[in-house]
This record gives sequence, C-alpha cells and structure tokens, in this order.
Amino acid sequence: MALFPKPAEGSWTQHYPDVGTGPVSYQDCISPEFYEAEREAVFKQAWLNVGRVEDVADKGRYFTKEIEVANTSLIIVRDLEGQVRAFHNICRHRGNKLVWNDIPSAETSGSCRAFTCKYHAWRYSLDGSLTFVQQEGEFFDLEKADYGLVPVHCDVWAGFIFVNLAKEPPTTLTEFLGSMITDLAGYPFEEMPERYDFSADIDCNWKVFLDAFQEYYHVPSLHTQEATPDARPQMMKGFEAPHYQLDGPHRMVSTSSVPRRLWPANFQYPIEMETRSGLFGPWNEPDLGGELSGTNPGRIKAWAADNFQIFPNLEILIWASGWYLVYRYWPTSHNTHRFEGTLFFPPAKTASDRAAQECAVVMFKEFALQDAGTLVGTQQGLDALGDSSDFPLNDQELLVRHFHKSVADWVANYQGSGVNA
Repeated sequence: MALFPKPAEGSWTQHYPDVGTGPVSYQDCISPEFYEAEREAVFKQAWLNVGRVEDVADKGRYFTKEIEVANTSLIIVRDLEGQVRAFHNICRHRGNKLVWNDIPSAETSGSCRAFTCKYHAWRYSLDGSLTFVQQEGEFFDLEKADYGLVPVHCDVWAGFIFVNLAKEPPTTLTEFLGSMITDLAGYPFEEMPERYDFSADIDCNWKVFLDAFQEYYHVPSLHTQEATPDARPQMMKGFEAPHYQLDGPHRMVSTSSVPRRLWPANFQYPIEMETRSGLFGPWNEPDLGGELSGTNPGRIKAWAADNFQIFPNLEILIWASGWYLVYRYWPTSHNTHRFEGTLFFPPAKTASDRAAQECAVVMFKEFALQDAGTLVGTQQGLDALGDSSDFPLNDQELLVRHFHKSVADWVANYQGSGVNA
C-alpha cells in the first residue's frame, strides 16, 4: 500500500508508475471474447460480495443470489449453529433449482429449517446435508452423505458476506482485501440497519458504469442541477479530489467539502433546506463514537466522503455525515449489466429523521440517474469506434486507469496459469 500527499507540483498518477500515463484501451468493454475471459479469470476467482449479515440475521434466514456472469445461482443461509454458509442452488438429484418462488430465475429470501426440492422432494438441512430422499429404496446403493449440497467458499468481513467460486481460492478473504480495506473493519457498519435497495438492468458493460463513480472530473459539467443557475458558473470552475490511493487491485478516493448545511442557499434545493438533508445525507449527524476506523486515510481536514472500490465489482461509499452506500455491478453480457445500490442509515428516531433519510434517498436516485443516463450512449460510441477505442485519461482518472489495468492483469495471469495469487 502506498500513501502519498499530493505535492505542489506533479501528479497522483506519478506516484504509481506501474499504471502508466498513456491512452487506455476500452476494448475490454466491447469484446465478447474478453468478457468470456474475465468471467473465468475474475468472477470465478475473486471474492465477491453478495450481501450483509443483516440479510441472514437469524438462524434459518436465507436468500438466493443469481450470478449470471458465472452461470450460477447461490443460496446464502445462516444455519442452526449460527454459521453463514453458501451453496450452489442446485438439487443433487437431477440438477433442478432448489430454492425459488413463483419464477425460478428470480431471487428470493425467507426463513426455514430445511430446503426441499419442488421437483422430487429431496430435503437438505441448513448445513447442506441430504436428510431425506423420496422413495429412497428405489435407488441403487445410494449414500445420502455423498449427495449434500455443493458448498461455495464463504467468509464474512465487517458484516459483508463474500463468496469465492473457485475450487480452491488463491487467497483468503483477508489476504485478498489487503490492509487499505481491512483497516475499515472497525467502522460501525452494524449500527446502520436502515436500508433502501435499488437495482436496474443497464445496456452497457459493467466497467463503463463503475468508471462513472471512480472520478469526480465529471461532476461540474454533468451534475449542474446541483446548483441554481446563478451558482453554476462558480461550480463549473471544476473540482479535484484531495486524496487517491491504490492497494493491490483495490482503489479509493476521498473528497472534501464544508458541511452541506453551510452551503449557500443558491446551491441548495428547497427540499434540502426543509428536510435538512440532501445528496450528502441528513444534516443532523449521528454520534458514531469517536474516530471512524479506516476512513479518511489521507487525513483531509475538510473530509466529506471516502469511496472504496473493492475489486472487482463492489463500491463502499462512506460519508462523513454518518451513513454509507454500497454499489455492486454484475455483468450479464459483454455489453449489459445489473446495477445494485443500497443506502444504509442509523435507525430513524423521529419523523424528521425519517424524512431526512428519504430526502437523501430521492437525491441519490436523481444523481444516479444523471450518471446512468449517459451509459447507453457511451456503450454505443465504444462499439462504433471498435479498434479505435483508446482514450487519454487525466490525473483525476487514476482509479479508472488502475481498474482497467487490474482487470487486464487478472485475465493475463489466469490465462498464463499464474491464476491470481
């Protein structure tokens, strides 16, 4: 890990010479062949976040997760001993999907003491053991112990549930995350159970949308609605984040700002002033208890937020005002993906607290739509350029440059049989 204050002259990119400074190819966003390669090299080798422990808060709670990029469906469950487990969502009799409601391809959740296949009624305990076979005597030398659910490597860090689809993961979850991410382990994620979930299927490569949240160079020109017309000329002067950091395949950027409640009125929507909330979250900041572990590694004086990009497809955006966002980007083809966004807050204690949270949610959707609104056109442009899709990136796009290089490195290492140790 490297930690550098930006000098008066020079650039963040120069601190990480391995990423280079030349144009970056976006062939990795338009090539069906590269998509097939990254399915094997990235999504079947890396640790993938599929949820949080609150999703399986009690014994017997479960949810299913469709991971189309890996052609699999998973069951995530807290067993009767309290352990969080993951299994392929497949009955061991004839391969039928085991857990589903109404529509087999749709994700579901619930609570149970056993899983029973809807096809032939084979039954499994929550630890994956096969416990009942319909008309067992009709089978030939069947040993139920040999036909439990197929497990998937599963581990939990800071309440985030990760799975790894490799037969033998090249690293443990802690080793994979590295110190920049694991330093966040003491952050009080568990104190923010209030959540708002969103998802959307988008016609662009997953990396195109992920790139949109890795730099703030676009903010003054794309998000002009953040200010009233008389304030926009000042906004258009540009914005530069004060801290960038890389650690292995992971990245982060910090932003700075005065608290939103101190912004001039011409930079506020009327609803923000009424609810005392907005894009940066509720103005009445909760007491989360002292220093927030792992945040603001650059020690920015006017720290506003940290954006941690965990390879390959997870983003945790932590706000200084006492809440956080999670984004996930799930590829569904070489030019489509499913975006998931979840906002987490401390429990609302008053009606005003609830209104403030819901205002922040509405503002999130407004600005996320502004980002997403460009994506289909971007994908069309990349497809049209084809082999000419090399682009110059500036110093504020360091994380974009590093991300595409990391994906390419994982593919090259895997294809060269070095996997991604």
